[in-house]
Amino acid sequence: MPDFNDLTLLPFCVGLTLLGLIGSWFAWRRRGVAAGTRGVAWSLLPVSLYLTGLLELVWDVVRSTVSWITHLIFSPTVWAGVALFGVSVVLYVVSGVARGRGGNQKAEKSQKAQKKPASPAGELTATGPEPASATTAKAAKPSKGKAKQQDSSEFDEIEDILKRHGIN
Repeated sequence: MPDFNDLTLLPFCVGLTLLGLIGSWFAWRRRGVAAGTRGVAWSLLPVSLYLTGLLELVWDVVRSTVSWITHLIFSPTVWAGVALFGVSVVLYVVSGVARGRGGNQKAEKSQKAQKKPASPAGELTATGPEPASATTAKAAKPSKGKAKQQDSSEFDEIEDILKRHGIN
């Protein structure tokens, strides 16, 4: 591919700008001020890119992109990499579908058995309410006696309820 050449690009950019300015003048007369102004803005871009040095950058980007594309098209090694990438994407999608259908049931059951939290007595669970134990029923009944004992048992009961719901 040819290299960037200052001597050929300056006249080319000036020529593009002049053609654009002539076209902008016609657009201004036929379609109005907005179209003409827009044409002038586009017409000044080639010379401004040349003067700022950005034209060389654009040239290098285009040349590198074309080189990469031609290397991609004609290289069997690159196509093998593209094929492996496609296979990995397909395998990832298939594993997600299999997981959604329960393809990993043994591992999931053992994980659920290990991570199953013990639910407090009387709380609703996925399998239904568990029966309240005798100790919870005794703690729920206020004991007969002094008023202090009754107050403390009520606070204990409230504290127990808060703990069951994860509020400390």
